[in-house]
Amino acid sequence: MLRTEAESGSELGRQLAAILATGSYVSDDLVNRIVLSQLDRLSGGLILDGYPRTVEQARFLDAALSQRGLPPPVAVTLRVPEEVIVARLSSRSQCSNCRRVFNLADHPAPYCAECGAPLIQRSDDRPDVIQRRLLTYHEKTRPVLDYYRSHTHEVDGNQHPDIVFQAILRAVGGANGASG
Repeated sequence: MLRTEAESGSELGRQLAAILATGSYVSDDLVNRIVLSQLDRLSGGLILDGYPRTVEQARFLDAALSQRGLPPPVAVTLRVPEEVIVARLSSRSQCSNCRRVFNLADHPAPYCAECGAPLIQRSDDRPDVIQRRLLTYHEKTRPVLDYYRSHTHEVDGNQHPDIVFQAILRAVGGANGASG
């Protein structure tokens, strides 16, 4: 949602683009406004990747869901060693046209396999920026897991993506009463 807004060219989008380019976190107020607009358009389920990132955002989300008669969120956290996180993120590239994401280890070509456009590395996928984001994660985001302790499912994210995906489906399916 943030990247889409950042690319929209709006005033808010320009503010977000500058913040995202440095790898910094966007203020709770700005992120909450964007999430709220998505909740108001909700016609089914919703996956929020990377939100809430602070306990204040978690409280805001809980209140917004409750006001709309929606159930509390189910949190899934992926357990991955930090050196693996840095290696994975810093080897990402993205299509400059269709925005598909590639890992240079799996796709070393400088062009998109889907549309042929050049691949770029996002400024927030540099190792120094990733390290700063990890420090902020420990300070601001890790407490969200404590806040949602009874709603959190931990998955070993240091496995093949298909295995991780199935574990996430089981965690979310088991959390809301569906079979995995």
